[in-house]
Amino acid sequence: MTRILIADDQPDVLEALRILLKGEGYQTDAVTSLAGIFTALEKRDYALIMMDLNYTRDTTSGQEGLEVIPRIQALDNTLPIVVMTAWATIDLAVEAMKRGARDFVPKPWDNNRVLAIVRTQIELGGALRKGRRLEAANQLLRGNAPNIIAESPRMRPVLEMISRVAPSDANVLITGENGTGKGLVALAVHALSPRASHSMITVNMGGLSEGIFESELFGHVKGAFTDAKTDRAGRFELADESTLFMDEIANVPLNLQSKLLRMLETGEFERVGSSKTMHANVRIISATNSNLTDEVTAGRFRQDLLFRLNTIEIPLPPLRERREDIMPLANHFLRQHAKRYRKEISGFDEGARDVLLRHPFPGNVRELDHVIERSVLMAQGTQVKTNDLGLTSTYDGSPRLEDMSLEEVEAFLIKKALARFDGSARRAAEALGLSRSAFYRRLQQYGL
Repeated sequence: MTRILIADDQPDVLEALRILLKGEGYQTDAVTSLAGIFTALEKRDYALIMMDLNYTRDTTSGQEGLEVIPRIQALDNTLPIVVMTAWATIDLAVEAMKRGARDFVPKPWDNNRVLAIVRTQIELGGALRKGRRLEAANQLLRGNAPNIIAESPRMRPVLEMISRVAPSDANVLITGENGTGKGLVALAVHALSPRASHSMITVNMGGLSEGIFESELFGHVKGAFTDAKTDRAGRFELADESTLFMDEIANVPLNLQSKLLRMLETGEFERVGSSKTMHANVRIISATNSNLTDEVTAGRFRQDLLFRLNTIEIPLPPLRERREDIMPLANHFLRQHAKRYRKEISGFDEGARDVLLRHPFPGNVRELDHVIERSVLMAQGTQVKTNDLGLTSTYDGSPRLEDMSLEEVEAFLIKKALARFDGSARRAAEALGLSRSAFYRRLQQYGL
């Protein structure tokens, strides 16, 4: 059944609307504060919001309600908002519509008019959402977004989620093991969003030391520290009106997370060395290979920061759980690298295909890309053969160390560590006795 959220601080108003709307077949949820609206929106989807404009601050101006309308629209600009107030004026109605409300109901209301507004706005909102989803899906098919190769049933929910959330301004958290394609999904979400005309700004949070964290994110002014020769804009400032992709978000040190939280909550920040408060309108997409809930439980990640980042979560399956995509991906990478290295290679022989399909790929899609690039360089004919792949592991995943080079041994141990810790780069690095930066350098070096 169609569900409507009603926000008003008067119990009799809530009950009257509940009875009226129930008679028309609508389900309703009621909240008595503006904060309650956002709590409700985190729990379920609604076809319409009916909200009073006046709460505790005053009783007549409607300012409280007006201020939250844009915040609701930022979460979902297809969700219709109908505002209500007993202190109705033309100016108030116009201001509410300017800020994103779809219609205006004065109190006391006429039941027939209320029902007509509700029906109209629910139909318009539904049509708008459907249109946005179809357009996003069509753009994916037309190639306006990055090419996501996904024929596996495990990837269908991922594509659907991308098409649904991309048109909104909601913050997105992408989760999955190293090499599963989190950066590609972030690009797709940005490319299908209203911010696509601006370049997406990217920052690897795992690569930021405490000494440069604030400068990289918020910028600095000349003279702020020894090497600050000129003013410099930070990533948030560069991403104004665009999208900021924060990769490896779980690696932000706990003592710096409060600085990040303030920006996410208010959009405000100061450059290092300056007292001037600046503002940026930024959509946040973040990614992690860690379970942030476990990080919160362990005291390494702030729960309130997790809530800010995780408005929508897109979990990516590892390649071993989407094996239908191995050969389509392999053929895609083969075409890319054959063109890059100017080699006439048409495909894989039967033995090479069999090895690819049976290999566990602990490094996921990134490892597959690395393997195919190597095979293109090594291939001497028009087809990639088994030996060209360089996959020395047997089918049970146990290689002969004595047959491997030092680099192959190091890559193998990193893969095993990642698999043992469910893709957590931080825990794998600790187990191997490597610093975070040294571990990430090796991940990049070995294509993991």
